[in-house]
Formats: sequence, structure tokens, C-alpha cells
Amino acid sequence: MKQYGIFALVLCALFLLIGLLPVHGESGIYENVLRLHVLANSDSTEDQALKLKVRDAVLSSADCLLTSATSRDDAIRLTCAHLDELKSAAEAAIRDAGRNDSVRIELGEEIYPTRNYEACCFPSGRYTSLRVIIGEGKGQNFWCVLFPPMCVSAATKPSAEDAFISVGLSADQYRIVTETDRPTYRARFRLLEVIEAAFRP
Repeated sequence: MKQYGIFALVLCALFLLIGLLPVHGESGIYENVLRLHVLANSDSTEDQALKLKVRDAVLSSADCLLTSATSRDDAIRLTCAHLDELKSAAEAAIRDAGRNDSVRIELGEEIYPTRNYEACCFPSGRYTSLRVIIGEGKGQNFWCVLFPPMCVSAATKPSAEDAFISVGLSADQYRIVTETDRPTYRARFRLLEVIEAAFRP
């Protein structure tokens, strides 16, 4: 009888694990999103303030550049074609702040942890990312979603749901990133981090 009890517990645990595994569309999120990652020079008050000024300048420039983008591939293509322009915007913000810090802008893949953005929560995983590195890039980071445009004011953009669905995410995938108050999703996202860490070289 005791063996049956152990078997039942194992079976329940297995079903729970299956319910947490990324089988509900998380991979589609990675394929339709372009992230933004701004790294400050350091954690000093001045460097953190500069990070936000650079962020705003890059977002303003990117918002204009990506107006015509209808997919992540469009956003990546336009971003690649205008990296110099984005860098110039960052450099101008640094000069306007009376600083002479260096800045690098790169486009590539990065592994992100689970991140909350107001009403949204994005699963951990490998995303295409625009990295803006100020100086040594050793300060606290700023992360956001560059495409669909979630970093800019909602007053000038369609609703988040419309923005996500218009670029290829399904309604279910939108539900995944917006149900941040449900423990099941947070647990699934945490499980993704654990699995990726276990297999990361």
C-alpha cells in the first residue's frame, strides 16, 4: 500500500512538472520580440542618471526608425541599418549631460532572466537584443522591449495586446506574458531558468 502512495505522489509530481514545462508558446515570444539592454558605466548616482538619459535618446531615435516595422525581422533589419544613427543619439545625450563617456551599440543574442514590465512578465531565455554599453558597462542595467514598442508612452501607441498580436504573437502568447499574478506562470518561467542554467556551457 505504501508503494502505491509513493507512486501516486511521483505521478502527481510528474503531471505538475508537465504543466510547468514551456509547451504553451513561450518559444514564439522569443521569435517575435526585440529587447533593449542599456548598461550604465557604474552604480554611481551620476552614471545611473546618465544611463536614463541615454536610454531616452536611443528610444526616441528607435521609435522613429521602427515606425514601419511590422515584424521582429523588420525591426532587426532597420536597427542594423541605423546602428550609427542610434549611437549618435546616445553620444549626443552624453555630451548634453556634460560627460565624455564612450558608448558602444551592438545587436546580437543575449540570455535574459524572467523580467516584469508593469503588467507584463517575459520568460527567461535567449532573445535578440540591442545592447547599449556606456563606458565600462558595469552598472545596473535597464531592460525593456524595443519591439513591439513597450518602452515608449502608451499614449502614442496602440494597446499592448494589439501591438503584440499585430506582430505575430497569438492571443495565448499574449496571455502568457500578461498573467504575471498567476503563480503557475512564474513557476514555469523559473523552471525555464533552471533548465537553461543546467544545460548552459
